[in-house]
Amino acid sequence: MLQQYKKIMVAVDGSAEAELAFKKAVNVAMRNNGELLLAHVIDTRSFQTVSSFDGMLAEQATEMAKQTLADYEENAKKAGLNHVSTVIEYGSPKQIIAKEIPEDNHVDLILLGATGLNAVERLFIGSVSEYVIRNATCDVLVVRTDLENKLPEKKKD
Repeated sequence: MLQQYKKIMVAVDGSAEAELAFKKAVNVAMRNNGELLLAHVIDTRSFQTVSSFDGMLAEQATEMAKQTLADYEENAKKAGLNHVSTVIEYGSPKQIIAKEIPEDNHVDLILLGATGLNAVERLFIGSVSEYVIRNATCDVLVVRTDLENKLPEKKKD
């Protein structure tokens, strides 16, 4: 019997890497007749660097996330996917993407874009995708290539 994924989650943030993951997630969901869950996590730790927490920053981040998710949802539906839902969460993206959203939504496959962090950045910050791979309780696919399985061309500085 072939493995079928019924609830596919893709973490999106508007980056080029997330876009690759999104496109593959749409295809996986369509092939499996599954539901696509578009997830965005607003990292509240970034607000801690502001001397006094500014509610406007959180509000602006939420509005941007809503618009990003609405755009992705529209594109998924245009591609022919009927079952698309969205979720915005607040906190540490690693934990929320690896555990909270998948458990709350019965996700059986997570797609993530590969990060652009170098080895030193991964050492100090840690990669979200690395954490999710190690801690998720479902399958995880880290997307590095486009729909033709080719690496995207790097922009020249």
